[in-house]
Amino acid sequence: MNANESSTTAGAGSCENLLLDNQLCFALYSTSLMMTKVYKPLLQELNLTYPQYLAMLVLWEGDGLTVGEVSTRLLTDPGSLTPLLKRLETEGLISRTRSKEDERVVLLHLTKQGKVLHQKAQRIPQCILAASGITVEQLKALQKDLLGLRGSLHDSL
Repeated sequence: MNANESSTTAGAGSCENLLLDNQLCFALYSTSLMMTKVYKPLLQELNLTYPQYLAMLVLWEGDGLTVGEVSTRLLTDPGSLTPLLKRLETEGLISRTRSKEDERVVLLHLTKQGKVLHQKAQRIPQCILAASGITVEQLKALQKDLLGLRGSLHDSL
């Protein structure tokens, strides 16, 4: 055993707190990756990416929102949302118009095609529930816990 091997061996596993499988962040990250993999074929049928789907969810909840309102709901920067919204407009799912009161404000409206897509997306939550292997009650409890964690993390910033 050389000096490098002994230091590597001594460092490996010597701190339980730094083991990958003991990291909450990795559990969240890897679960998020698996979740988006489950969503991918479902969303391909709708010709949407996962971020586009999230934006459409917000607009299906409330048509006529501003870019700022959508970005706030998605916890993202309005500038990073703009290219995604342009693609949704190009696909014919939304229209983007400047506010008459303040031309800096961009209003987002669902098109007829965007509204029809809402109907097609109705089956997705049930597919995700089935893939999760847990009950609706367990899923709601998990979601509540995650939202609480998100809130605590936000408050710590």
